Amino acid sequence: MKLLSVIVPCYNEEENVPYFYEELKKQEAFFHDKDVELEIIYVDDGSKDRTVAEVRKLHEQDERVHLVSFSRNFGKEAGIYAGLSKAKGDFAVLMDADLQDPPALLPEMYSYLEQGYDAVATRRVSRKGEPPIRSFFARMFYRLMRKISKTEIVDGARDYRLMTRQVVDAILSMQEYNRFTKGIFGWVGFQTKWLEYENIERAKGETKWSFWKLFIYSLEGIMAFSTAPLAIASVLGVLFCFLAVVLIIVTVVRTLIFGDPTSGWPSMVCIISLLGGVQLLCIGIVGQYLSKTYMEVKRRPIYLVKEEL
Repeated sequence: MKLLSVIVPCYNEEENVPYFYEELKKQEAFFHDKDVELEIIYVDDGSKDRTVAEVRKLHEQDERVHLVSFSRNFGKEAGIYAGLSKAKGDFAVLMDADLQDPPALLPEMYSYLEQGYDAVATRRVSRKGEPPIRSFFARMFYRLMRKISKTEIVDGARDYRLMTRQVVDAILSMQEYNRFTKGIFGWVGFQTKWLEYENIERAKGETKWSFWKLFIYSLEGIMAFSTAPLAIASVLGVLFCFLAVVLIIVTVVRTLIFGDPTSGWPSMVCIISLLGGVQLLCIGIVGQYLSKTYMEVKRRPIYLVKEEL
């Protein structure tokens, strides 16, 4: 018998935990016919509701249900890494507890692994139910990443992904503290089959991802898999140095011809303000990369476990 590890990161999902379990059980017959056993690993990311209590109930009913509970909220990236670390299966799949990653796709996904693929990934072909402004900026982010990064990050890609043990081990070998899983998936490579499906709204509860959190997450992805912002800062520096030389020449010539060195001070103030802003922007870009390096060299653990079943 082979083993499939189902990894479910959770944050305040007490309503969805049992609901997800029941939906997943509907796929048991298929995997039983394939001689595949299931283990379900709920990773609680410091929830403030009864998520842990609901998982404990399921564990008492079904020994295949496991729990990894963090000491505090470390973020979904840490939850994914913890789940993959605990997974013992020949295969592993990442799924959200809110059922936006439909378990009904699992049989089709597994069939592609049987055909020789190393991983089967999913992407949304629509963003129905999302605010238009969020959908617009999400598309812009993926378009930007395709231009500035050598790592393939597919537009609409979900974390819902079925992988062989080899792929899981490759991901675990990347022990960086600042993690961007969508980029890591693309960086490790392997032969991947993409499945498309319409966006599915949450079964219960509300999303934990605000626009600001998604914006910060996108910056994490840019800095983790591209050095283009540093190159842009360098180009701006060269450009404005050249512009400053031109302005000096223009000022000297104008003074010699017209003898009016004091006029134009408002425009000069604007130029100084612009240059100061550009300098601060470039320093900020360098500072962000430096801060990421600082966090990496501290070698802090990616997560801390409070309880494990």
